Amino acid sequence: MKHDSKTLLILSPGFPKNEADTTCLPSQQIFVRSLNKCYPALSVIILSFQYPFSNTTYQWYGNKVVPFDGLEKGRIARLLYWRQVWRTMNRLKKENNIIGLLSFWCGECAFMARYFGRSNKLKNLTWIMGQDAKKGNKYIALIQPKPGELMAMSDFLSDEFYKNYGIRPSHVIPNGVAPALFAIKNIVRDITILGVGSLIPLKQYDIFIKVVKEVNKQIPGINSILCGKGALQMELQDLIAREHLQTNLILTGEMPHQETLELMQRAKIFLHPSCYEGFSTACLEALYAGCHVISFIRPMRQDIDHWHVVQNTGEMIAKTVELLLNRKTNYVRVMPYIMDESANTVMRLFGYSVAASS
Repeated sequence: MKHDSKTLLILSPGFPKNEADTTCLPSQQIFVRSLNKCYPALSVIILSFQYPFSNTTYQWYGNKVVPFDGLEKGRIARLLYWRQVWRTMNRLKKENNIIGLLSFWCGECAFMARYFGRSNKLKNLTWIMGQDAKKGNKYIALIQPKPGELMAMSDFLSDEFYKNYGIRPSHVIPNGVAPALFAIKNIVRDITILGVGSLIPLKQYDIFIKVVKEVNKQIPGINSILCGKGALQMELQDLIAREHLQTNLILTGEMPHQETLELMQRAKIFLHPSCYEGFSTACLEALYAGCHVISFIRPMRQDIDHWHVVQNTGEMIAKTVELLLNRKTNYVRVMPYIMDESANTVMRLFGYSVAASS
């Protein structure tokens, strides 16, 4: 029997396995919670293709999550699990009043959504979020997306997608923060430099260590923290030891999201040396926590207060020292984008509003 309430179907490569899994795709978590907050009458169902490693449907803050455990499938196994996804979408369509399909990243999920949406005359939108805009995405040729079906998370991603595939997304809907996650506290800013992210080559945290080393020469005794896990964790730990920075730089490993936000509220500089970035959730959260952000990538064409874009490692070192030594540097909250507004923009594209939901 089909439910009367309207349903948005979200397709994602992964999703938190439970409500305690706060480090899994925090931006996507915040977006879904914003949908719940702004549109309480809207039903949201998430199809999670690869993670968690389970086939058991579960509830996440009142949202149904259907996982498929599709990571690292061979060709035949992948076709079989795609058939399972298709059958699941057919069943959900019979049971729910689906207003459309939203895919996170222009990849496997968008491929399935594109053809299911076309077959069932459902609106289909894809949110380009990061490395899916880079050259070499084989799914683009299979999907053949139209500009009106594409949303880029930043101007940078819109330009990158157009450069690589000759298609300009019609919509730029930025990443955003959830202010409610931040406790209002008078916290001493006792962390000089903070970094948060996956410890993988793309993030270039060897540069982070180099910056800490050079800044410590000019401002001795700085206190720095790098949070995250990844393939390079031991290599970076060895580099910290070789540079004799054990008293100036702590590598914490992965931390719960809420604890990371608390560290941001204690930090002065948030360093993000990634060589490629769609629109970093961590950078936006650091801004709202009062940090000054320094990065190589400019996400939006317009300047963002307290977000400093530099061209190379030398400039990153110089800007860090400049901000730390300048007595006029202030550490106030900056919120260029809020996720509730992004959620509202997405739902308008689906023709859904608070009035329509009542």
